[in-house]
Amino acid sequence: MNSSKTFKAVFLDRDGVLNKVQVRAGKPYPPISMEELEILPGVEKAINILKENCFLLVVVTNQPDVARGSLERETVENINEFLKVKLNIDEFRTCYHDSIDGCNCRKPLPGAILDAAQSLGIDLSLSFMVGDRWRDVEAGQAAGVKTVFIDYGYHEKKPLRFDFKASSLLEALPFILGKHV
Repeated sequence: MNSSKTFKAVFLDRDGVLNKVQVRAGKPYPPISMEELEILPGVEKAINILKENCFLLVVVTNQPDVARGSLERETVENINEFLKVKLNIDEFRTCYHDSIDGCNCRKPLPGAILDAAQSLGIDLSLSFMVGDRWRDVEAGQAAGVKTVFIDYGYHEKKPLRFDFKASSLLEALPFILGKHV
């Protein structure tokens, strides 16, 4: 893409935004195989509408189970590639580190968002981050984008603030598109 142009984007968390998570003891877990992968209802429709409205779609996902040794990197990459093709995602930015690694690409730090914006020519002031966990929202805030919190009521820390709360990506569309419900 020509970096002299300025694009608007929706940065999307993967698990819990695009695909179903397994919730155990109130905490979400990613699919551990292609067989477990299930795209959430309404996601394909929402993605198509965002594409029709000229948004770049960049998935920004933490996958620390690879660093922890409980998930193979190849499995994550296969899931990402399937979702990229099936949903027409422009780019995936995947952090395979754990919290103790101190990398800038692991949310809540904004490194993956900022790097994608730089390389793809994205105007962060026109962009959004959609996620189902506090880390997603805080990363979006640190990057200077508007934030959407998809609240599933997990039994964990909640973001202190966000620009919009929704129950799904589809429900967040009016906010992202600047239209009243």
